[in-house]
Amino acid sequence: MDKIASALRGILDLGGPVVAVLILTSIITLTVVFYKLWQYRAAGVGRHVELNLAVQAWDRGDKALTERHLNKSRSYLVPVIKMGLNGNCPELSERTDAEAEERFSRLERGLSALDMVAQLAPLMGLFGTVLGMIEAFQKLQSAGSSVDPSLLAGGIWVALLTTAAGLAVAMPTSLILSWLEARMHQERVFTNRVLRTLFAPGHSMVESKQTLHSTDLASHGA
Repeated sequence: MDKIASALRGILDLGGPVVAVLILTSIITLTVVFYKLWQYRAAGVGRHVELNLAVQAWDRGDKALTERHLNKSRSYLVPVIKMGLNGNCPELSERTDAEAEERFSRLERGLSALDMVAQLAPLMGLFGTVLGMIEAFQKLQSAGSSVDPSLLAGGIWVALLTTAAGLAVAMPTSLILSWLEARMHQERVFTNRVLRTLFAPGHSMVESKQTLHSTDLASHGA
């Protein structure tokens, strides 16, 4: 712990307040990422095997099997699906869409913060570099005619340290954010298919076609 603390103090002494802000930002970002991973796992994001089997059974018209699979599922979408099974009308379809979107909104909380970190961390690092370069050239100017090249070189690499720190925070944050957003996109695609199947199951469409065909035959026979 003492070695880590001394290493952090050394980094802060070199990079200044900008690096300190970036370290604090990275700790907050890591906390948000772990929370989102736990939240997605607890909600069952991407784990809809039983729910998918229930919808397939509903599509075939097997209501008993649908109920059994729904009772086994731990997906956060189960309450939405059960709501849709209670009826078939445009108002209920809109209600289930709204309920599903509300659950998506809960799962997407915190993603905007990660997006902000991914965009601002490189700018913060660049800002620290500019400040460091200004300080380095000020020292160079105060040195007058006795200019030491190592003084300028040392100031420049210290200034560039903040840019490296900003990129080190931004790049993994951007990758994780893209992965989380891709998961939510897949959830929306899956939910849209499920709800459309729920309100227009295959067995009812087949029955409607058979009814229309029987009506046409009857009318031609008359």
